[in-house]
Amino acid sequence: MDAHGIAFAIFVSVLAAILFSVVPMVRLRLRRLQENLTEGSRGSVGIVSRRFGSNIVVLELAVAMMLLVGAGLLGKSLYRLFHVDLGFQPNHLATLEIAVPKAMYKTPDELSAILRRIVTATSSVPGVQSTASAMQLPVTFNGNTDNIRVVGRSYNAKQSEVNQRDVSTTYFKTLQAKLLRGRYFNETDDTSRPGVVIINQTLAKKYFPGEDPIGKKIGDADLTAESIKEIVGVVEDIKEGSLESDVWPAVYYPQNQNPDSYFSLIVRTSQSEQSLLPTLSSSVHQIDPNIATRAGATMSDRINDSPPAYLHRSSAVLVGVFAAIALLLGVVGLYGVISYSVSQRTREIAVRMALGAQRGAVYRLILREAALLTGVGIITGLLGSMASATLVRTLLFGTQTWDVATLLSVTAMLLFSAFLGSYVPARRAAAVNPIEGLRSE
Repeated sequence: MDAHGIAFAIFVSVLAAILFSVVPMVRLRLRRLQENLTEGSRGSVGIVSRRFGSNIVVLELAVAMMLLVGAGLLGKSLYRLFHVDLGFQPNHLATLEIAVPKAMYKTPDELSAILRRIVTATSSVPGVQSTASAMQLPVTFNGNTDNIRVVGRSYNAKQSEVNQRDVSTTYFKTLQAKLLRGRYFNETDDTSRPGVVIINQTLAKKYFPGEDPIGKKIGDADLTAESIKEIVGVVEDIKEGSLESDVWPAVYYPQNQNPDSYFSLIVRTSQSEQSLLPTLSSSVHQIDPNIATRAGATMSDRINDSPPAYLHRSSAVLVGVFAAIALLLGVVGLYGVISYSVSQRTREIAVRMALGAQRGAVYRLILREAALLTGVGIITGLLGSMASATLVRTLLFGTQTWDVATLLSVTAMLLFSAFLGSYVPARRAAAVNPIEGLRSE
């Protein structure tokens, strides 16, 4: 919100007020007073006013239809975004970023030792079920990649990039990720043992289609001796990138074989994960006050507050609010036009009822007029929705711009709302007393 936005809002509001004040004034000046006092002129004025109001209502309903379709598409997209398969259970997961001072823990063995102490200390906190660590948290970004090559096969640099993740032995257990083949890492997978890796399902399908990757070996582009690792397990795809991104091939290395001074702690709890964050940080500082901790948050909060989630949620809410306002204006406008029509046709309705028309026929007469306006508004709105939906195409996730279920739902909502807006005037028309109606003219 800034000065330009406020100035624009004031300008549009004043312009609308002037426009809708000047038009009736101009129309009054163009008509002679004596003509307005005659019955025929009054009837012509009523017809013109009804037609003008009807056109406005059709426009309002069409705009409401377009906005409701947009809100429906964005809302459905948001639902599917938050129900995307993550490959793990995010509930009851607490996360904490940790930085170990490199000046105090210089060697890989020292880093591995302090990492194990941190995992052991936080695992003993009441309410903690399991603790793990990783260089990058899941559902963050596709990056920090390696170029891999399968031993004994040709190398294609353009298709060899994969996500590289260093994780602790309890990482997959803590995330509750599913092991498809082979085994998880164990504590013996350290710097004294041959290098091992675990791959995800996407990598297995891409590099080992139709065969068992367990026991196969991968390395860097030159297959240097220190880079060659044996595949010991295949896990179900874990979404390492953002919610809306595709799953990349991923290779997981044991942290015991490649420790680092900066990592994230992941803790699965049996109680509120938010309440345990201060205790987890205190447990780490009890080991060494020089260890830095930051950005404590639950995994659910990290996912819900991620940029894609915020963008989709704010877009859906914003368009939804405008759609609700447009729907309200459309229904109120329809009510006003039908009410005015009933007031102008009081004599006609009285004559019909005097000649034997039943109340049901009067209901149908008024509701037919409302249905015509609503139908034209919906059709116009559907045509406009086809064009406007393309404007939000980049904001949609797992949802087509021409989603039949959304269009049918919005149409049903608009029809029901229009019925509510026109039922009261129709009921008033059906309650007209023929004698009093004739006297009113």
